[in-house]
Amino acid sequence: MTTAPHPLVSRARQLADELLAPHAEQVDQEGLPESHIEAVKRSGLLGVSAPRQYGGAAAPAAVARETAEILAGACCSTWFVQTQHHTPVATLTQSETVVRERLLGPMARGELLSGVAYAHLRSHPRTPVRVTRERAGWRFDGTVPWYTGWGLNDVMLLAGVTEADEALFAFTEAREQPGLRASKPMRLAALTASRTVSLELSGLWVPQEAVALHRPYEEWAATDRTKTVIASPAVFGITEAALTLLDTDIAEPLRVRLDRLRARAYELTDRPEAPVHRNERLALRTQSFDLMRTATTAAVVAGGGRSMTVTNRAQRLAREALFLLVQGQTTESRRAHLTALAGSASL
Repeated sequence: MTTAPHPLVSRARQLADELLAPHAEQVDQEGLPESHIEAVKRSGLLGVSAPRQYGGAAAPAAVARETAEILAGACCSTWFVQTQHHTPVATLTQSETVVRERLLGPMARGELLSGVAYAHLRSHPRTPVRVTRERAGWRFDGTVPWYTGWGLNDVMLLAGVTEADEALFAFTEAREQPGLRASKPMRLAALTASRTVSLELSGLWVPQEAVALHRPYEEWAATDRTKTVIASPAVFGITEAALTLLDTDIAEPLRVRLDRLRARAYELTDRPEAPVHRNERLALRTQSFDLMRTATTAAVVAGGGRSMTVTNRAQRLAREALFLLVQGQTTESRRAHLTALAGSASL
């Protein structure tokens, strides 16, 4: 955590205290309003890590993590929609393509909100979305199982696998168009408010100048695998929020554990990837889940029967915690988590 508040950290806290947290239970039940997204756009938080020359803040990674914790703890649905945006920004920042000059500025300044449709790449060698050359561009066919922010996002970063086993990422408008059809919003146990749909692609065409990334699949996957073993700031944010619902004598030992776990997890996140730390990163990710589950369960127990009402904060946090257990999950992280759970059950 930062010692002196960065302006974006202060802005995130103000947004959380004045808008997100007071309306989180209502959003959970009724859906995420566009006014929440407009407030996030105005806040500058969408450009937290974007280059200054494009209108972003180029803030340190610690600032991006802290703002994520704050937003997730206040309203996980709002956090989840806006967090999709940061991967397209990072992709464009590292790209030298034509689309960078067209989109990075508006996205860094919060004028455009982007979603992502690429998690299905992790099911390789299955290819839920196939990409083939067509005219002076690319044709997408298949199914995107999960797409968050439908009706709220302006653009999306869509990925698929080519016949040459390459990962190809391209931008397109986040709306129904020839070759792209969305399902009805999914009814989920948590974060239904995030407007998550599946996308059917049947000949969606994008021009070459919309391509942001095109590289061999294994090269992309090697980079992606380093991201899926780290503890998520959102998990720490939900844990913090749950601790505020507990009496001090119950919360304090959990908070000490949280501070220690978070500090070590972020220390490793900031280090260059090294095989020697991979298992520890996975272990810390699993331990963060365990602590989140303990904290949210304690909040439900402390609330008694009131916790069973769907508008209760502790109950909402507990459901959001369930969601985070599987968000960004891979075969490797699932196995590590299940192994840890089996081990704790045998004690």
